[in-house]
Amino acid sequence: MFQADHQSIGAFSLTMPETYNFGAEVDRYALSHPEKPALQVIGEDGSQTTVTYAELVQYSNRIANGLQSLGIGRGDKVLVLVPRGKAAYGIYLALIKMGAVVLPCSEMLRGKDIEYRANHSGAKAVIGFPGVVGEVDAIRSLCPTLVHFLLAGGEAEGWIPLEQLTASASDEFQPVKTLSDELAFLSYTSGTTGGPKGVMHVHGWPYAHLAVAATYWLDVREEDLVWATAGPGWAKWVWSPFVSVLGKGATAFVYTGRFSPETYLRLLASHPISVLCATPTEYRLMAKVSDLEQYRITTLRSACSAGEPLNREVIDTFRRVFNVTVRDGYGQTENTLVVGTFVGMEPRPGSMGRPSPAAHIAIVDEDGQVLPPGQIGDIAIDRRMVALFKGYLNDPERTARAFRGDWYITGDQGRMDEDGYIWFEGRADDIIISGGYTIGPFEVEDALVKHPAVAECAAVASPDPERGHVVKAFVVLKKGYSGSDALVRELQDHVKKWTAPYKYPRKIEFVQDLPKTTSGKIRRIELRQQEQQRA
Repeated sequence: MFQADHQSIGAFSLTMPETYNFGAEVDRYALSHPEKPALQVIGEDGSQTTVTYAELVQYSNRIANGLQSLGIGRGDKVLVLVPRGKAAYGIYLALIKMGAVVLPCSEMLRGKDIEYRANHSGAKAVIGFPGVVGEVDAIRSLCPTLVHFLLAGGEAEGWIPLEQLTASASDEFQPVKTLSDELAFLSYTSGTTGGPKGVMHVHGWPYAHLAVAATYWLDVREEDLVWATAGPGWAKWVWSPFVSVLGKGATAFVYTGRFSPETYLRLLASHPISVLCATPTEYRLMAKVSDLEQYRITTLRSACSAGEPLNREVIDTFRRVFNVTVRDGYGQTENTLVVGTFVGMEPRPGSMGRPSPAAHIAIVDEDGQVLPPGQIGDIAIDRRMVALFKGYLNDPERTARAFRGDWYITGDQGRMDEDGYIWFEGRADDIIISGGYTIGPFEVEDALVKHPAVAECAAVASPDPERGHVVKAFVVLKKGYSGSDALVRELQDHVKKWTAPYKYPRKIEFVQDLPKTTSGKIRRIELRQQEQQRA
């Protein structure tokens, strides 16, 4: 297990070992802590299952031996499409121990998404669950490299049940001694043009992630029960529920049901969860529950959020009601947590925090020159950061475009204040330029959601013959409110009170819902394109 002094971030240093295998590290911990709970799995029906470290290791070893018997081995790429639960942990650990390459895939992917990933990567096998059988079967003949089809938790024609494969397999397995710079994860992330990009991460990536994010941001300790709500298939699942928990010898709290703010609050109140990592959307909806004070959440010590900036209102609500400060963080599929409000740092609501001690972060202009405090530019990472991705698979041109001199350009824009805190302004293509003013959509959205009528909103640039573009807000109202010209004016005046008047939305459209990615992020690009087409 990776151990670090939680109080020594100022003296941080990191030296990557020549060889590293995260699965082997979990094995070692299990030898000395066999009865320690690794997973506490809670079903939507209230069922509870505890999996010890010894049981998880043995389970993953049986999977590894079973896969190896099929001829799957070191360097082979395997798509994994399973939901939250024991299987996800066992499969990921098995593939890492084998030296195979994990392709994390959301179980919500459709056939064309799976086809693209399989063919682009040259994947040899897919491990799915019953919910994806139809989607995979529809594209089998279009994926010549896919040879093996394994099914966790069910049976289907043409699929090998994972349980059958592992029934007679040995529960002992010797992990491969993988090099730290050897490919381990291949995560696909959407691009602004073309198909999804295959982000390459190596076996040493978990080592670097544990050194900073798990220790100084999530603040995971061995005795913790950790609930990180991300689902398998996303880089954030590898970050928090998987690496940060098992790598610290803690216990993962795994809820397999659907999200509802009341359910999440009830679980937090009824289980001794000490660390929570959830999305901004989840925090926002929990904070809006009308009878929030009735939930007695007493064990929560550390709360973190990543994916989008957190609203000040949410941070204030959790601090007031539960006496816990939700700490923001920023990272990408291409890296790890690179900016955050770390343990002991004074949070500045609305800011994502300060740069990680493991990364040199700057705000740069179009020429790669570092901008002074207060100026908006591209958030950039020094390309020498140990946890930075190794490029996009089979795409040297896209890889090259991601760099500007010595800087990896994240595609997000922000500004840094005099004290080194970074303030997110939006995706580079989300920034609104109106009448010569540069406006970050989050500033407008943050002001709007403070109004009691607003449930959710998104601000984008809308073409305007006089100003080039103006701010337009798409607003989802709470129950009991209805859109009107009077409410439009009220919301506009409200925004002017909370932020600079030039940022107020000159157009407001009331909608039933907002377009989102499967991970819950608002797709401003879809709204912006809609406005372009209307012009």
